[in-house]
Amino acid sequence: MEVEQPDREPKKTPFYKYHIEAGAKMVPFAGYIMPIQYAGITKEHLAVRKNVGMFDISHMGEFDISGPDALAFIQKMTVNDASKLEVGQIQYSCMCYDDGGIVDDLLVYRLEDRFMLVVNAANLDKDFKWLESHLEGDVKLVNRSDDYGLLAIQGPVAQKVVEEMCDYDLESMPYYTSAGTNIAGHDVLFSRTGYTGEDGFELYITTHAADDVWAAAIEAGRKYNMQLIGLGARDSLRLEMKMALYGNDIDKTTNPIEAGLAWIVNFNKGDFIAREILEKEKKEKPKRRLICLELEGRAFPRHGYDLVSNGEVIGQVTSGTFSPSLQKPIAMGYLPLKLTRLGNQVDVKIRDKLYPATVVKPPFYKEATHR
Repeated sequence: MEVEQPDREPKKTPFYKYHIEAGAKMVPFAGYIMPIQYAGITKEHLAVRKNVGMFDISHMGEFDISGPDALAFIQKMTVNDASKLEVGQIQYSCMCYDDGGIVDDLLVYRLEDRFMLVVNAANLDKDFKWLESHLEGDVKLVNRSDDYGLLAIQGPVAQKVVEEMCDYDLESMPYYTSAGTNIAGHDVLFSRTGYTGEDGFELYITTHAADDVWAAAIEAGRKYNMQLIGLGARDSLRLEMKMALYGNDIDKTTNPIEAGLAWIVNFNKGDFIAREILEKEKKEKPKRRLICLELEGRAFPRHGYDLVSNGEVIGQVTSGTFSPSLQKPIAMGYLPLKLTRLGNQVDVKIRDKLYPATVVKPPFYKEATHR
């Protein structure tokens, strides 16, 4: 995960004071000052895998799209088929430029009176301008990002924690759905979603309710030894699941087909931006693919390190870490198609030394709640 240097004073989330009280290490990230760790990345990572943890992800962006032509607009702008969504359902999708490069990956929420797009924090301004520049028909687009705080409660015990906070029937709530509930006297939109591979919930909290909902979450989590989790562990958790990170694994130079996201591109729904380009890419097969690598030893592969085959640089690591769950180095990167077969070996260059790496089947971590 790249920590960016801000070009303006970073914002604070509604939960900033609680991170300071908890002794978090704070860093500038995507226009905010965010907790990267509390007790340590490995400890926090394993708390989510084995039990439950809570993340502040208020830096994410939320856009409301409403009006008679809202669905048609979303169908044009995103690659997945939003017409399949019933009220309360959520869809993973992405937006593409005209050449097939990825503007952003995002979630599409179908709510009773509108759609909500949840976008990556670093892309918030760019995404809004992209959508705004393509508006047509009777559509209202509103940036609600500053109106919400967002908490993610993730891990095998997440359901028990959230059950302490509200009286919603979570047992019957499917993955990738949302609902409304009351927490600490406030109406809260929440979803069974996350970026860890484990069971979990994400709570969209209006800023005036932030303190009360935080207190309710801390109180509910105390019974289950819930830990506070920073962005460092969020990054290693998502990497173990081969979940793409915009700016590392996907960006304007990559398309969904080569990034292993062909499953979210629906060519049966009608026209959308970059449809013809992506259809051709899928038919002719991409020249490269995003793959998973396991390394030997205890090396620490990082973003930008060279991937080498027969002495020739043939790609770069897009994301890498020493996996806390697997106790081995793991990485993702793009390789030429001929080198992407499972079991194929390449080398990762780390400080002028080559470390053997094997192409493996994703995800790296096979025992998560949601694979």
